[in-house]
Amino acid sequence: METPLIEITDLQKVYGVGDIAVYALRKVSLNIRSGEFAAVMGPSGSGKSTLMNILGCLDRPTDGTYRLDGEDVSHMNRAELAGVRNRKIGFIFQSFNLLPRLSALKNVMLPMLYSDVIMPLEEREILAAEALERVGLGRRLHHRPNELSGGQQQRVAIARALINRPPLILADEPTGNLDTHSSAEIMSLLADLHTQGVTIAMVTHDPERAAQAERVICMRDGQVVSDGRGDRHECLERRS
Repeated sequence: METPLIEITDLQKVYGVGDIAVYALRKVSLNIRSGEFAAVMGPSGSGKSTLMNILGCLDRPTDGTYRLDGEDVSHMNRAELAGVRNRKIGFIFQSFNLLPRLSALKNVMLPMLYSDVIMPLEEREILAAEALERVGLGRRLHHRPNELSGGQQQRVAIARALINRPPLILADEPTGNLDTHSSAEIMSLLADLHTQGVTIAMVTHDPERAAQAERVICMRDGQVVSDGRGDRHECLERRS
């Protein structure tokens, strides 16, 4: 049987101690296979952002285990987690997180500066240009973020997430700052990447966007309350 790309078991995250302890995650267990497109939904305070931070190696669980691509990352130190992030995870943020003074090309090249693979500048530029071409921005290589629309900036962010060819893409509200038309374009792009075998885990509050994922994981009070293709309506009912 194929090892899941993401495998979490009895994951807990607790803030504070004693009477003031707050359980952000309560014994969460789930697997995500390589090539899946999973959306994580839930109301504010449900634990979905905490889960995403742990999946992205931006935080560590209080208890339980998290294996990413077969490697136990649950108790790694900060330096080790940074290495895992750079090798295995591409991030797409709601606010794009592009450096304003850099061109689209140079923004996409940034993750390669921290890669274990050393390559000449010319080769890095070629790969970044190819990534921008892949997201439909082959003619915007030298535009800065303020010269691009919101949807175009998010495409740059997606190209940046893909540049090191990580096995996992984490998208945190990737359409949250976009209008309806741009949101639809970004979701279409993510769907295309999924058909090409890219593994995507996306946090969203938007049921319409979540419905475009292959799988919907619904959270409430730090627990997974439904998981799968057939539970979307249950998830939406729990949110209302």
